[in-house]
Amino acid sequence: MTGPTFWNDQEKARAIIAELKTLNSVLKPFEDLINQAENLEATIELAEEAETDEFDDEVRSLCKQAEGDFSAFEFRSMLGGPNDHCNAFVTIHAGAGGTEACDWAEMLLRMYLMWAESKGFSAEITDREEGGAAGIQEATVHIKGDYAYGYLRGETGVHRLVRISPYDSAARRHTSFAAVDILPEVDDTIDIVLKDDDLKRDVFRSGGPGGQHQNKTESGVRYTHLPTGIAAESRSERSQHKNDANALVLLKAKLVRMEEEKREAEYAKKYDEKGEVSFGNQIRSYVLQPYQLVKDLRTGHEVGNPRSVLDGEIDGFIESYLRAKLAGEVH
Repeated sequence: MTGPTFWNDQEKARAIIAELKTLNSVLKPFEDLINQAENLEATIELAEEAETDEFDDEVRSLCKQAEGDFSAFEFRSMLGGPNDHCNAFVTIHAGAGGTEACDWAEMLLRMYLMWAESKGFSAEITDREEGGAAGIQEATVHIKGDYAYGYLRGETGVHRLVRISPYDSAARRHTSFAAVDILPEVDDTIDIVLKDDDLKRDVFRSGGPGGQHQNKTESGVRYTHLPTGIAAESRSERSQHKNDANALVLLKAKLVRMEEEKREAEYAKKYDEKGEVSFGNQIRSYVLQPYQLVKDLRTGHEVGNPRSVLDGEIDGFIESYLRAKLAGEVH
């Protein structure tokens, strides 16, 4: 960065600055921990020399602070994947079950939007397909923030809700499913070549809940990568040009994630929007009736206050998954 030609290529310069920011987010806390350890050691030596309890409170305070800072650093160190520092796309699909499932999908959408807000991240809905009577059939949210993908990647899977249905006049208990998929937003430094011959482009009327613009122009864009069959679409913008760009970015993210995993069978399973969004494949259960509990079936982490979780307090589930992954307990 100190070189005289650093700013000659501004795009490359911005990429290097972004990389430096990512490295500093790990190195600076590490250096701070070393300084804390040295200060703590020096304080303990003073306390031993004094042979009184005058330094006890200070030692306890320094230990508590160091322990908290180390725990935070340890958590950040778990975000060491090649794309963990990236922004994220969160896609939610309603499972079978009609209105119930669509309403559940929208509840999950709200949960991730509130989580992003609590982190100070920006969140924009880039694609939304209404569910008919209520909720959503599908939606994609673009979440921008440091390590957004690293935090959220463990959320991929089927989420199950058990509750008394507000849409059932007999007030019976219903079970609903929705699938969540997390993709990294990759930058131009990652080489993913999309050949024109490999792409199929379709345009469609965006639709939506109503308004003057509804169904009047074919602004929605869908790209299909023919060699893999992977598709990505965007319909949220009024401009076809913007939807085109959004769809390409999302397609590129899907292809990068496929390369990252290198497991075609698992990849196909995650993208199955019908048969896999059902019993036996869920990663987390949200039970509102007959008792209240949210439990991650992979790690065993649970919370007895579902409302707080649905209001975006999911950090406990995120951390328990990352720790279990680090220990090799989950994939």
